[in-house]
Amino acid sequence: MAAAVTRDLAAFSAAIEHDALPEAIRTRTRFLVLDLIGNIVRGRHDAESTAPLLATVRALGLAAGGAAVFGDATRYTPAGAALLNGALAHSLDFDDTHAAGSLHPGAPVIPAALAAAEMAGADGKTVLAAIVAGYEVTCRLAVALPAGDHYDRGYHPTATCGAFGAAAAAGRVFGLTAAQIEDALGIALSQSAGSLQFLKNGAWTKRFQVGWAAMAGLVAAQLAREGFRGAAEALEGKAGFLSAYAPNPVPARALQNLGTEWELMNTAVKPYPSCRYGHASVDAALMLRAEHGLAPEEIEAVTMGLPDKGMLLVGRPLEYKQNPQNVVDGQFSGPFVVSCALVRGHFGWDSYAWLNDADIRAMMLKVVCEQDPEIEAEFPANMSGKVTIRARGQSFSRKVVVPKGEPANFLTEAELRSKFAALCDAVLGAERTRQLADAVLSLDRAPDVNGLMRLGAPLMAARLAGN
Repeated sequence: MAAAVTRDLAAFSAAIEHDALPEAIRTRTRFLVLDLIGNIVRGRHDAESTAPLLATVRALGLAAGGAAVFGDATRYTPAGAALLNGALAHSLDFDDTHAAGSLHPGAPVIPAALAAAEMAGADGKTVLAAIVAGYEVTCRLAVALPAGDHYDRGYHPTATCGAFGAAAAAGRVFGLTAAQIEDALGIALSQSAGSLQFLKNGAWTKRFQVGWAAMAGLVAAQLAREGFRGAAEALEGKAGFLSAYAPNPVPARALQNLGTEWELMNTAVKPYPSCRYGHASVDAALMLRAEHGLAPEEIEAVTMGLPDKGMLLVGRPLEYKQNPQNVVDGQFSGPFVVSCALVRGHFGWDSYAWLNDADIRAMMLKVVCEQDPEIEAEFPANMSGKVTIRARGQSFSRKVVVPKGEPANFLTEAELRSKFAALCDAVLGAERTRQLADAVLSLDRAPDVNGLMRLGAPLMAARLAGN
C-alpha cells in the first residue's frame, strides 16, 4: 500500500503540542525564530530588491492592515506581511539550512505562522508548535523527492516544499483539524512553485518565490479554515507533488520516524550570508590563513573541493563564479566568499561592499572549484568542503566536514545573539534589539505575539523611510 503522506503529515501537524515536545526541540525552535527575524530586519533595509517589492505590495493594497513586518513601522495585511517577511528572510541568504533537504525551512514557515498568529490571536506555545510542524513537513518532503533530483529538474525546494510547510504551520496556528490541514496541503499543491533560473543572472526571484510560498501557505490554510476543498493525496498522488516534481520520489521517507526523529534538529544556522555549500570552504580558508599566517600576496592558487550539488550552485561555470556582478552573484560564488576570507580574514553581510575591491578581484582569479570525491562522500549528510592553497612553494590543505552552525557544531545562544545584534542594531538600535531578542527567546511564555511583533518596528521610522 502506498504511503498516505498527505493524511499522516496533516494528522501530525494538527495534533502537535508544544509541551509534549522534548526540551531540546523547544529551545532550538526559539533559536531558529531569533535567527530568522534578524535576517528579516536587516533585509528590510539592505537588500536591493526590497524597494520594488514594497512598492508592489503597496500598489496591490496589501499595506493596509494590522500585521507586522520586522524592521518596518508600517502595518500590512496578513498576506502582505507573510509575503514580505518570507522574502526579506531569504534576501540576505543568511537564513537557516537543512543539508539533506538542501533548503531553507525557516523563511517560508515562520512568517506564515506569525501572520496566522496575528490573525487568530494565538499564544506563543501554539506558534512554536506550529513552526515545528512546518519544519517537519518542509524538510521531510525535500528528503522524499529527494532534493538532488528536484534540483536537477530546475526547482527551488525552499519555495516548492516551503509552501506545504507554511500551510501546515498556519493550519496548526488556526487550530484546523487533520482533515482541514489535508485540504490546506491540497490547496498548497496548486501554488507550489520556484525555479533555479535565478542563477543565470542573479535575479531577485529566489527571494520573491520564498515569500510567495509563505503567503501561499497562509492563503491555503485560510481557505481550508473556511471550508474550501483541496486536492486529495496532494503529496503522494499520481499528479501530486512528489511524482510531478521529481522522477524517482520515495514517499515513505516523508513519514520515516515521524514524531520521534525531528528534522528541525537537523537544521543549521548560517554564520556567513551566502549559499551554504561554500561555508565549509570559508571555515577552511580562515583556519589555513590563521594557522600559517598566509598573506594574500603569497597565495599562488586556491582549490575549493565541493560536492557535485555544491558545484551546481557555487562552482560552475567557473568564469562566471570568478566574476560576480551583484550581491546574488556573490552569494553563489565560491571564489568570492573564499577570497574574502583569505584577503580580509572575515566574511559577513558587509563583505558585499568588496565585490569590486581590486585585491578581492585578483584573488578570485586564483580560486578554482572542483568536484572532490572525498567531499562527495560526505554528502548529503554534511555540506563539507576542502580548501587547498599553494603558497611559499608548499601546499596547505584543510578539510571541514561539519561547518560552523550545523547541528553538530551549532551556534551557542551568545553567538546567536551576537549575529542578531550585528544584523539588527543598525536598524532598531542596541536596546530595542536586545528587547526583541528577549521577547523571541521567551515566546513560549507569551499570551500572544503582539508584543514581539511591536518590538520589531524601528522607533525612528522616519530615518528609514523609503528604503
